[in-house]
Amino acid sequence: MGTCHCSRCRKIGASTFVFVQREAFTLLSGADSITTFKPQAPYQYSRCFCARCGSALGEVTSDSASFPVAAHCFDDALPLENLFHEFVQEKPDWYGICDGAKQFPGHPET
Repeated sequence: MGTCHCSRCRKIGASTFVFVQREAFTLLSGADSITTFKPQAPYQYSRCFCARCGSALGEVTSDSASFPVAAHCFDDALPLENLFHEFVQEKPDWYGICDGAKQFPGHPET
């Protein structure tokens, strides 16, 4: 789990994501209600939304081996804790980071 503070993630109202493995993820229903927004350069990551309620979903239609799902999409409590904050240099002044997770000015180093 990680939190992105870039303006793009903040504007869709979903900045904390859970990273899942493609083989461990099964969309049980609602595939016909997923709308995908493909961004213009320099952005490269598509965003998925529920066409019925407007919830930001993360990248649930991604073909990648691992992809982010918006943490607020899970109904049950997750046995996870936030591991990092990315794009901290874009974080608004009014948002305080109140955990000890690692912080990165941009994308985490790999």
